[in-house]
Amino acid sequence: MKTTLNQIRDKSPCTGGWQKLLAHLGKTKADDEPLSIPTILDSNGLDDALWCLQAVKGHDREIRLFGVWCARQVQHLMTDQRSLDALDVAERFANGAATEEERAAAWAAAGDAAGDAARAAAWAAAGDAAGDAARDAARAAAWAAAWDAQAKRLRELCAECDAKSAVTA
Repeated sequence: MKTTLNQIRDKSPCTGGWQKLLAHLGKTKADDEPLSIPTILDSNGLDDALWCLQAVKGHDREIRLFGVWCARQVQHLMTDQRSLDALDVAERFANGAATEEERAAAWAAAGDAAGDAARAAAWAAAGDAAGDAARDAARAAAWAAAWDAQAKRLRELCAECDAKSAVTA
């Protein structure tokens, strides 16, 4: 899965990430040379590699399904049916089995669910400060493991896309 520096620049990247990527590549300006997402991952890390997916052309389905895969890794934490339904619609949309209207409605419903969850969490946090340190440590460990898994899956996805592109070339 590839993009170019010009395609990334057209998306207005943050200055720090842009400069870091250019330095890693030994370049001073954008060009149209193919640039792999794993190279960006190696240079800038997962945050920037995920952000750069918006500059990849021709792999919308795979990128959407990667997003669904990431969300499914924490699906057990989702307690609102609207969020679970949105995952199903997103997957169906990526596979061409849901309409744009269905996708937009699911997105809106999931946003409402997230807002409701945030309000509930704020009320709970206001009255429950005792276990914060232990929860924070556990959350940090889980977060690191999730990011490692996402980076691994992103590398696999890129390799799969590159292999398919090589066959059709």
